[in-house]
Amino acid sequence: MTKLSNSKLDDYLQQGIHGAKQTKPDERRRFLTTLRERVIIALSQGEVMRKGVEPEVEQLMDENREAHLFLNGNIAYTHLSEYIKAAEKRGIEFTIVTNKEYDSELGLVLAHDHAIDKEEIYLSKKVRPVVQTSPKVKKKGFFSKLFGR
Repeated sequence: MTKLSNSKLDDYLQQGIHGAKQTKPDERRRFLTTLRERVIIALSQGEVMRKGVEPEVEQLMDENREAHLFLNGNIAYTHLSEYIKAAEKRGIEFTIVTNKEYDSELGLVLAHDHAIDKEEIYLSKKVRPVVQTSPKVKKKGFFSKLFGR
């Protein structure tokens, strides 16, 4: 019979009670159970709720058919269904993740089961065309109109 030290016995009991310890639990909550280093693309909840599937997500699904799609279960199914259909069309497995204690700001994460360390993963951070606006003209206030200044 093997003797366990008190700390190992305590770890064993805690694992039995609470389940296996997870690495980076905060990161896993944010990225819908996966790790940042595995992410191909991540969309905010607002981006997922827009009408239609983002073309960039479809392109990345086509290029990464072995990836897994994680969807935030706190978003109405009507918004998730378009992404689910896009994943099913490509044979990509998906999971709807619902966490009652933590509602991630992310609505969708497409990720591998291994690290890829992609630098830019957010759709909203992509460079968008800059709309030129005319410089603001400083309006004269009431007193400057009154006193001619």
